[in-house]
Amino acid sequence: MSDVTDTTDSADTLVGIVLVSHSAAVASSVAELAKGLAGGGPTAPVAPAGGTPDGGLGTSSELVSAAAAAVDRGAGVAILADLGSAVLTVRALLAEGDELPADTRLIDAPFVEGGVAAVVTASAGADLAAVEAAATEAYSYRKE
Repeated sequence: MSDVTDTTDSADTLVGIVLVSHSAAVASSVAELAKGLAGGGPTAPVAPAGGTPDGGLGTSSELVSAAAAAVDRGAGVAILADLGSAVLTVRALLAEGDELPADTRLIDAPFVEGGVAAVVTASAGADLAAVEAAATEAYSYRKE
C-alpha cells in the first residue's frame, strides 16, 4: 500500500494507525495532516482506507483489511472511522476475527482531532491503550 508511512526502522515497534473514511481524499488528507504534525523522528505507520476500490464514496472492508495489515508492526493497530457505515464496516471485520491483525481496536474518537492525536501519540512510542486514550481525549478539545 503506497500511502503507508513508515519513516525509519524504529517504527517497527510503533502502533499502526488506519484512518477509514467514506472519501479517499479525506482519509489521505487527514493522514497527511497527522503525519505532518507528528514532528521529527520516527512516525508511526499510518494508512488511509477511504472510499471504494473503484474510487467512489463509501467504505470497503478489503481496503480496511489491507491498510491494517500494512501498518501492523506487532504493537497493535488503532482504527479511526469517520461516519456510521465506516464504523459498521470496521465492527464487522473485528467480529469476523481473522480479517484484521490480532491487536486491533476501533477507537471512538473525532476523526480529524482524534486521528492527529493518535498518530502523534503513537509516534512518541506510546502503547495501544495510550494511543486510544489520547484519541478519545480529543472529544474534550474546546474551540472557544
